[in-house]
Amino acid sequence: MIKKINCIIIDDEPSSQNVLEQFVKKIDFLELKAVCNHAQEAQKVIEVEKVDLLFLDINMPIISGLDFYKSLINPPLVIFTTAYAEFAVEGFDVNATDYLLKPFSFERFQKAVIKAKDILKQDEDKLILKADKRLHIIKFEDILFVQSLGDYVKVHTTNNTLTTYSKLSTMIEKLPSNNFIQVHKSYAINIQKVNFIEGNHLLISEHKIPIGQKHKQNLTKHLNNY
Repeated sequence: MIKKINCIIIDDEPSSQNVLEQFVKKIDFLELKAVCNHAQEAQKVIEVEKVDLLFLDINMPIISGLDFYKSLINPPLVIFTTAYAEFAVEGFDVNATDYLLKPFSFERFQKAVIKAKDILKQDEDKLILKADKRLHIIKFEDILFVQSLGDYVKVHTTNNTLTTYSKLSTMIEKLPSNNFIQVHKSYAINIQKVNFIEGNHLLISEHKIPIGQKHKQNLTKHLNNY
């Protein structure tokens, strides 16, 4: 069964916020993390919370919902909500999960949410990240390790290496904890891919990865479990 879907509402109209809040409360697998009045407020939430789904109004002050969504590096799923039907085509151009034209019924809202749930369930064993101006879908089992480079992370896979804008800690949260652990301030590894450990290093494929002193005990514990 899929875990709770963390969502936020981004809308500058209190009446629309209230409707969405009431609808979210009726769906047992939705977890509302925040209600935001504009994109800048939502950005702050996304930076500190794991967000799976946005209910995003398109016509908002300062920056439109579409422009805001396009600006996100590794965007969550989005269901656009708006009173303007002419935005629908552009909304689907950014791979929107669905588009709700105000006013919409609970039944129509529920249909959109179930679609988002199905997408997330399909992606439970995959990592979706933006690199090279594309969205890449990577199976967890194909990831060897991830490496921090300041504000960027390199994801090393069996086939290639992708660089994306992210913190290592944020990337680790997206990976299954039973297989992926941090072994150094700059590295997290897929335990299943370890060839051997020697001293303060381990080998994955041809890559020699350092083991930080404070991570050694946790690494040993996980390996013993295997």
